[in-house]
Amino acid sequence: MFRTFINAWKIADLRKKLLYTALIILIFRIGAALPVPFVNITEGIITDANANNFMTYLSMMTGDAFNYGTLFAMSITPYINASIIIQLLTVAIPALERLAKEGEEGRKKMSTITRYTAVGLAALQSTAYYFYIRAQGYLAVGDDGAAYTGFWAVFQAIVIILCYTAGASLLMWLGEQINVKGIGNGISIILFAGIVSRMPTTLYNLYTYVDRGGAYFALIPIAFVSMLLMIAFIVWMDNAERRIPVQYAKRVVGRKMYGGQNTHIPIKVNMCGVLPVIFASSILSLPPTIEMFVTLDPENSKWDAFWQGFFNIFSTDHWAYLLMYFVLIIFFAYFYAAIQYNPIEMANNIRRNSGAIPGIRPGKPTSDYITKILSKITLLGALLLSVVALYPLLFSQITALFDKQVNLTMGGTSIIIMVGVALETVKQLESQMMMRHYKGFLD
Repeated sequence: MFRTFINAWKIADLRKKLLYTALIILIFRIGAALPVPFVNITEGIITDANANNFMTYLSMMTGDAFNYGTLFAMSITPYINASIIIQLLTVAIPALERLAKEGEEGRKKMSTITRYTAVGLAALQSTAYYFYIRAQGYLAVGDDGAAYTGFWAVFQAIVIILCYTAGASLLMWLGEQINVKGIGNGISIILFAGIVSRMPTTLYNLYTYVDRGGAYFALIPIAFVSMLLMIAFIVWMDNAERRIPVQYAKRVVGRKMYGGQNTHIPIKVNMCGVLPVIFASSILSLPPTIEMFVTLDPENSKWDAFWQGFFNIFSTDHWAYLLMYFVLIIFFAYFYAAIQYNPIEMANNIRRNSGAIPGIRPGKPTSDYITKILSKITLLGALLLSVVALYPLLFSQITALFDKQVNLTMGGTSIIIMVGVALETVKQLESQMMMRHYKGFLD
């Protein structure tokens, strides 16, 4: 990977793109530290960094900007959510499906719809965030120490909501500029930069365990080595694929002969990426988030005791949470694979081009065979994703059994995103270098 960046730096054109991308990342980090008018959050809104709720999830995705209420507190998450929503609606709404198949013009219209949806989601999230920080007392007050009322309260709300919405829209634009003038993969690179910015805090948290001495001298190296092994495991998983062989028959068109070649259909083991983990963690974080807004008295009310027990199930140290996390990852892996791949369409395309899978008859037998392969690969990929996502939680619970609990704040979701974006960026750089170093027929 480092050799690829060094070789890319030697090419003037790619060097400009790398510098431009670095400038965008710098702007992102500056915006993540800029305070918003009327917001006064000095020590962060998250009291427990290891808690399992939507707040800690957003803080991780925004590089702690959400935790301190800065300009980019919403980060790129509205655009990611909008992209996922539009992608899912493309399957459910025929008009969007037709638009997605209209080539370049259709993709431009889909991008425009996604942008407007992202701005709308950013406005909704900003409004909800404003009401939360107002309820927690993080807004500026008047000279008399009382909260603003009347016109100034409305003005305060409008300014804060518009700042957060504008911050999310600006990040969306910056990500697109990386695609146009930078090295590409802009949205993912911004997300990558936010997660990486938390690495010093993660390393410092591990260092604080060393100060306790005793068994921690052995547990911390084990945790560090296991994280490195997890990165290597994700790299292997991301590159693994199942190849379905396809043979194309020879056919004569005019005076030319076409086909007669053997090829394959590559199906990645991790075909869904990190999306099943994100969906599963988002759903499981909703009950703990709701708990933050309600007041329960389990000792004096049976219903409050019931709800308190219900919320406790969604704690990361509960066995039911691990089981639900595992089941949801597998469910969303199959769900997303069903959206991404259409075995009937794949079988029709193979037959339309005079191709066939060796030993499988064209038509329905081919689609059934592809469906069977997809089902097996999806299950394997989901199981591998579950290992990565659940390992930090299992490691924390195993160490807690010996009263030496070690919380790995850099969870499986963060590592999968970081490694996936790094690999994709390296592949794009290699492809761009290949375009600039092709050999001509005189070489």
